[in-house]
Amino acid sequence: MTAIWSDKSSTSGMRAASMAAIGGLALALAVFQPASCAAQSSDGERKGPWAMFRFGFFAYKDGRKDEALKAYRDAAEHGHAGARWKLATMYASGDGVKEDDYEAFRLYEGVVNEGAAPGTRDETFIANSLTSLASYLRRGIPNSPISADPWRARQLYLQAASQFGDAGAQFELGRMYMSGEGGPVDLVQAARWFNLAMRKGHVGSEALLGKILFDSGKTARGLSYLTSALNKASEADSLWIRTLQEAAFAVASESDRRTAIALAGRN
Repeated sequence: MTAIWSDKSSTSGMRAASMAAIGGLALALAVFQPASCAAQSSDGERKGPWAMFRFGFFAYKDGRKDEALKAYRDAAEHGHAGARWKLATMYASGDGVKEDDYEAFRLYEGVVNEGAAPGTRDETFIANSLTSLASYLRRGIPNSPISADPWRARQLYLQAASQFGDAGAQFELGRMYMSGEGGPVDLVQAARWFNLAMRKGHVGSEALLGKILFDSGKTARGLSYLTSALNKASEADSLWIRTLQEAAFAVASESDRRTAIALAGRN
């Protein structure tokens, strides 16, 4: 099956997942005053990883990225998952440091391998890291030991989608089932994962679920999801969703169009 989305849909999904994790950081730190987090040690005692992480967080917010990087590295070396995740995102995007996808991959891998206690905030970092690792494995990293392995990518998306309920992973997993990437085509499984992500407000999942329903003969319902998704889409997603919606709208009957528009207003 030919892909019917642009790479921007995947990129925006990853960005949303990263922003969700960043939101978790901000919430966790909101209870602290942004006072100086310089070492409070005596007799050479090291400050703890949480204090180093806090210092890095506020240094980053103030634009002091060199100081933030050092603090994050120190905290990561002492086992702080959030610091390791933040370092990975900085290397992945070249934010305050030279872009290095392989180093980002290694850091994300470290977050996953370290694990987290159920119900803790660190689960957010693991879910996001699994999704990021899957994305790297999906395409490979040039000039590194990481070659494209769509099958492994699908398994990592599955872990993030099922174990952590990550909407971005559910969307990407649905895409892989829909296109047959990394394994056989399975539209039933694709629809299942899109539906789960859609319930969390994932607009791309709503659009692709609509596409599956429309193509399977559920014309009005499928077109309603496509129309609803288009109405909610961000600028990054609106182009590819509009393409799908207009193609479906053009071949739908007038009756199905009216029904779809009415249903879309309720979604």
